[in-house]
Amino acid sequence: MNRSTSPISSDKPTSNLRFGCLPSYSRSLLKIKVPVSVTLATSRKSVGSVLELVPGSILQFDKMCDETLTLEVGGYCVAEGEAVKVGDKFGLRITSMVLPEERFSPVPGRKPGNAADCSPSEDAAPASD
Repeated sequence: MNRSTSPISSDKPTSNLRFGCLPSYSRSLLKIKVPVSVTLATSRKSVGSVLELVPGSILQFDKMCDETLTLEVGGYCVAEGEAVKVGDKFGLRITSMVLPEERFSPVPGRKPGNAADCSPSEDAAPASD
């Protein structure tokens, strides 16, 4: 697995207007550094084939050169993009943001999708004014 960790740069200047409405204690959280990595490709190899690796060995991956790369922040996939050359270095142009997976857990003892479960029970005392 090849990964590269590097500082984030943008064509747009960072603006305090975006986070200016946050309370000062919250703005200090924005200074925390988190690991940012780009996954080029992954593969599973046998221990035997790994032990045969020497300088000059070439690992071939199934991923095409023009496929999107994954941007991970703190171990979570947050965006996808394409490799770009920035001077003599490697960069990532973000093409789409990845929404977090929604996780729903069923409530024990209730059937999913039963609208009657959402109504107040008949045993409940009526609200008094």
